[in-house]
Amino acid sequence: MRIRIIGGGRTKDPHLSALQADYAERISHFTELISQDLPHARGRGGSKTESRWRQLLDKSRGSAKVLLDSRGREWTSQEFAEWLGQHALRGTREVVFLLGGPDGFSASFRKEADLLLSLSRMTLTHEWARTLLLEQIYRGFTMLRGYPYPR
Repeated sequence: MRIRIIGGGRTKDPHLSALQADYAERISHFTELISQDLPHARGRGGSKTESRWRQLLDKSRGSAKVLLDSRGREWTSQEFAEWLGQHALRGTREVVFLLGGPDGFSASFRKEADLLLSLSRMTLTHEWARTLLLEQIYRGFTMLRGYPYPR
């Protein structure tokens, strides 16, 4: 099972970039990880950005699509690990996580997701959300394999 993370904007903070790179390297021991950035449109480019997101979503047909959204489900790390494990057992080819920009996703776009997931009830920047997501993906794989990391 491949993991793809598509984020709205690249990480500018060098400390968070280093953490993300570290977790990406760790995850690569368990599965293929692809990370893509979709630049934010400034000003009146909302429909342009939405169409780029839609193109990426269309390319992800057949994949499990997870939108990170404040209205989404909140899970424990164990629940998230079990969800990842179920997708691996079902033979899911790819799980795509989409991290929106400051305005999030439109209602119609959210309806196309297989899962709306909230990392926290608190507001996170896209940089922190990506870092937290990578850590939880790594934690999930270590829990599934019985590694001591999550303790």
